[in-house]
Amino acid sequence: MDSEDVEQPTAKRRQLAAQLRSARELAGVSGRDLAHRIGISQSKVSRIESGAKLPSLPDVQAWLRAVDAPAERRDLVVALTESVFTEVHDWQVALRARGHLQGQVEEREASARVVRNYQNSVVPGLLQTAEYARRVLGMAQVPYPPDNLAAAVHGRLQRQHAIYDASRRFEFLVTEAALRWRVGPAKLLIAQLDRIASLCTLENVVIGLIPLDAAATTTLTHGFTVYEPGDGEADPYVTVRTVHADIIVRGPDRVGLYQQRWDLLSGMAVFDEQARALLAGLAATLRGGAR
Repeated sequence: MDSEDVEQPTAKRRQLAAQLRSARELAGVSGRDLAHRIGISQSKVSRIESGAKLPSLPDVQAWLRAVDAPAERRDLVVALTESVFTEVHDWQVALRARGHLQGQVEEREASARVVRNYQNSVVPGLLQTAEYARRVLGMAQVPYPPDNLAAAVHGRLQRQHAIYDASRRFEFLVTEAALRWRVGPAKLLIAQLDRIASLCTLENVVIGLIPLDAAATTTLTHGFTVYEPGDGEADPYVTVRTVHADIIVRGPDRVGLYQQRWDLLSGMAVFDEQARALLAGLAATLRGGAR
């Protein structure tokens, strides 16, 4: 990926940290006093000013009020905060640099202690068989040259090694519609369903399936992935894959919306034996009408 795609969001985050630190220092307020004024810990103030922690918009607004920042600076810092919350990474930029996107996703997964992936139209990449992955990647918006397609499939399968690491947790929510999507012949889908059933047995993997007849508690919108970093310092963030770009969503308020959606979707899902029964029923239907 080029420098603009990677460095610009990081630069904005550093700029936000510098603006907040400058506002505090210009007001002659210590980190300890500021923490007391806005009701957060001094360590959190330090982490925000170093760029290690992204503050919420209410935290930023409280910070600026506490140091009596002028209106012009308040407007600047609030706008900067909102721009940091959402990063757009254009697929074509990444494809030109790397040939495929699997390495980029693997880096995100490698730094996470918990990964929660919801998909409403396709089996998640970490659960895919090799042939299912080849078919799906072959339908990319920007067609892969043969060599790049092979590398992308290899990269996706390489990512799957992570789910066998018992120190990490992977949770999936997949709709029945995604399981039924005819990406290939019946035998391909049967093999895919069998793989999901097998992975259900891993202690660090949770797979919830949302039946078509489940009573709705929320809408089945676009897929998304929630990453909870494993270092205990970085905040959770969300990725949303669109036709043209990956969107990275940060900030506790926005990430909280996705966590709430996850909880609602989980309430519609079946797990364990019920999930395996659903998989077996779909497989039996496919075997009965195999073609």
